Amino acid sequence: MVPIVLRTACHLRPQLHPMVNGQPDRAINVIGLGKRFGARWVLRGVSLEVRRGEAVGLLGSNGSGKSTVLRILGTLLNPNAGTGAINGLDIVRDASSVRGQIGYLAHTPGLYDDLTARENLRFAADMLGLPYAAAQGSLERVGLGYAAGDRVRGFSAGMQRRLALARLILRNPRVLLLDEPYSNLDAEGVDLMNSVIGDVVRSGGAALVALHELAPAKATLDRTLTLVEGRIEAAHAERAPRERATSISETR
Repeated sequence: MVPIVLRTACHLRPQLHPMVNGQPDRAINVIGLGKRFGARWVLRGVSLEVRRGEAVGLLGSNGSGKSTVLRILGTLLNPNAGTGAINGLDIVRDASSVRGQIGYLAHTPGLYDDLTARENLRFAADMLGLPYAAAQGSLERVGLGYAAGDRVRGFSAGMQRRLALARLILRNPRVLLLDEPYSNLDAEGVDLMNSVIGDVVRSGGAALVALHELAPAKATLDRTLTLVEGRIEAAHAERAPRERATSISETR
């Protein structure tokens, strides 16, 4: 049985995670992460790290625990055991500060269907304190400028995925947490997603990408981890570092 670590609420200023302090190259650091729903443990002592300037794939079948790892790192769930940090910030104690560092793309887009693409991004811009021009820039960047005035309920699944990506890059995140990001994307959309990942990583950020199929991301990832029934079972280097997909600006 995975030991349970009890956490108490506190209102302290953000503090460096003890295992990250002195190791500034780690963007993501997870040690012994455990999560259960009822009596069932879905994560069993998961440990992993992603360094700055690195993109790592988290491979696994449905139900392996990939999404749960990302939801915990994205501060949407608390772990029952273990610890995690994003850029040295504890994901539970410093959750609010962690949210300012990450760009989390869920498997479902989470958009407002009755709003237009532009209105969705303007709402996000308002929440972030950004000018509306930033929203239009994000739409253009993902190739949806032509559909800015269209309601999202009429979008295809691939267009919705692009719009969710536009909302993510609006935040200018330092760490990407992407859950099956290639779902419903055509070849051009796959290239776009890889370019966004590459842009963040080349700028000194990092990415953790949950996948059930490696092929779309293979050229972008530095290495992969395989998750089986809530445990890391294998790790593989995918290619030499720095051989990344070209940036969005270079592909236009």
